[in-house]
Amino acid sequence: MGRGTEPVVRGATAALEAVAPSPAGFHGFDAPTLVGLVLYNAQHFGNRVALREKDYGIWQEYTWADYARHVVEMALGLEALGFQPGDALLILGDNRPRLYFGMLAAQLLRGIPCPMYPDAIPAELSYIARRVGARFALAEDQEQVDKFLSLSEGAESLSCILYDDPRGLSMYDDPRLISCDRLQALGREYGREHPGVVEQRVGAISPDDIAVLLHSSGTTGNPKGVPLTHRQALAAVRNAYTAGYFGQGEDIVAYLPVAWVGDFTFSVAAAAALRFTVNIPERQETVLRDLREIGPTLYFAPPRNWDHMLTHVQVRMEESGRLQQFLFKKLIPLAVELERERLNGRRPQGLLGLWRRALRWLGEGLIYGPIKDHLGLSRVRHAYTAGEAIGEDTFLFFRALGVNLKQFYGQTENAALTAAQTDDEVKLRTVGRPLPGVEVRISETGEVLLRAESLFSGYYQNPQATEAAFVDGWFRTGDAGQLDEDGHLIILGRVEEVVTTATGVRYVPQFIENQLKFSPYIKEAAVIGAGKPYLTAIICIDYDAVGHWAEGRGVTYTSYADLSQKPAVYDLIGEVVRRVNAQMPKELRIRRFVNLHKEFDPDDGELTRTRKLRRNVINEHYAGVIEALYGDAPQVEVAARIVYEDGRAGVIQRALQIRQVEDGP
Repeated sequence: MGRGTEPVVRGATAALEAVAPSPAGFHGFDAPTLVGLVLYNAQHFGNRVALREKDYGIWQEYTWADYARHVVEMALGLEALGFQPGDALLILGDNRPRLYFGMLAAQLLRGIPCPMYPDAIPAELSYIARRVGARFALAEDQEQVDKFLSLSEGAESLSCILYDDPRGLSMYDDPRLISCDRLQALGREYGREHPGVVEQRVGAISPDDIAVLLHSSGTTGNPKGVPLTHRQALAAVRNAYTAGYFGQGEDIVAYLPVAWVGDFTFSVAAAAALRFTVNIPERQETVLRDLREIGPTLYFAPPRNWDHMLTHVQVRMEESGRLQQFLFKKLIPLAVELERERLNGRRPQGLLGLWRRALRWLGEGLIYGPIKDHLGLSRVRHAYTAGEAIGEDTFLFFRALGVNLKQFYGQTENAALTAAQTDDEVKLRTVGRPLPGVEVRISETGEVLLRAESLFSGYYQNPQATEAAFVDGWFRTGDAGQLDEDGHLIILGRVEEVVTTATGVRYVPQFIENQLKFSPYIKEAAVIGAGKPYLTAIICIDYDAVGHWAEGRGVTYTSYADLSQKPAVYDLIGEVVRRVNAQMPKELRIRRFVNLHKEFDPDDGELTRTRKLRRNVINEHYAGVIEALYGDAPQVEVAARIVYEDGRAGVIQRALQIRQVEDGP
């Protein structure tokens, strides 16, 4: 503990003894608030490591005592600057300890932490700043400070911009700027001048106070504010813990955006309740490398990250020696087939079965174990994926390695945790059973409805949206789904995205898009067909995977746009489309497609910050391309508008080839 703050923290935790059991039986669900849990952990488990950050190649550790000290000092500093209950604290940046400390500091003052996506453009920041009437902001570094300083509309009330990393900011003279070091110094001074203030603030916090204000994806318009209370966040963690989703003392990696509900639930709520050790990589670019050093016991990644890891393994194998390639090509298919049989309830019998199991055991030492070690997954007890459907090949590959990969399902509105697969009930097509404490049913229109103690109470200052989101006390998730004969939930796609072709055939574009994206060569896809005579697709290739494929075959290219239009690449993508077509009814097969000259981009409004398609924007931006897809021309000229990180707009002109798809096998 820092000098002058240890007695303050010790005094604050004394107020929690009445509501928290003894440390030996303490799971964290009986304490009323997240910040209270941090203070409790500091008192009873002060020497345990709560958080690590890799900085300049060295892992820096923060114990629970350190964690609490930083939270208290930042909270007192904020109060000294005039932060009041109900004030919002905008938080912008990548995962950094002080951003988490700031979140808890705002909670201690009954304020509203409001994390935002680090790649958000000024217009998005202005919208949220205006909605919450923000006076205070916390930025990671110069880049994020510049974004706040560039705001005009919506930021008139922004009077204090705190920053963590001082590099590049020494010459800034804006009076609103205050370093976190200076903030904490103010906090220490304020604490000495106001004895007992922290105890008073802890005693004033209610479990029903807002613990965080997150925002929905905004696929069809501006994002909606989703406030989660301490009670709701802890209920979600309790439900998952009861189901064995995770245990106490897990090692996790905090690399997903702090504005995403999964990071809040894992890295803040569950970490405080179950005393996780949260590990923060040095940079986003070093996540895979740092992951190997961390060796987490609990690891979550969306499907695109698992796909990226699989592509990374495949690329490394192509560059390895002949023996490694031989073992990989022989032993991986064996393990995948054994896993597929296991999931289908079959076990190899007889001498052949014994031989295959022996090869599987041998492969653990020769291939499976080394790959897991290379990826940093050797210690993983719980591995999860969610956010969208994961490709069967990817899912089976990691389970075949021995990684306990499972699927789960959740929403921002339910603190990310609604349903999950268990160790003994993994199915390829479902997301598992509803967690304990969560009720799920399917409406007459096929929409997934839920209710739970972990469910939010309504959108922030938006009664119209709140009223529309609930029916008879059940929350309308907006997802179309089914419950199978075992009570497992199957997610089909968004209800609003069920569309009809000109011939009257109903389908969910997202389902077909996911089938396309299961290929490592396709990063994004938009399937077109609403009101049209047949289906077409706009494809965004995966630059890394296709680039490596092209280099191995002597296909030269200069840029993403150039690579996307190569005839050989069209042949490659065409084969993927034909394979997907073979799984679809004839009326739902893609007849024509185009490789786009660029990726869909959140800065262009084409994707949300969680990489969900904004179909109305796609239809508007690529109206000419869509028109050409339903014509006879072999190519189309495009003039695409792009928005750079600084908010400036530009135009790219290209000729895009259009490929007809022959009937698949």
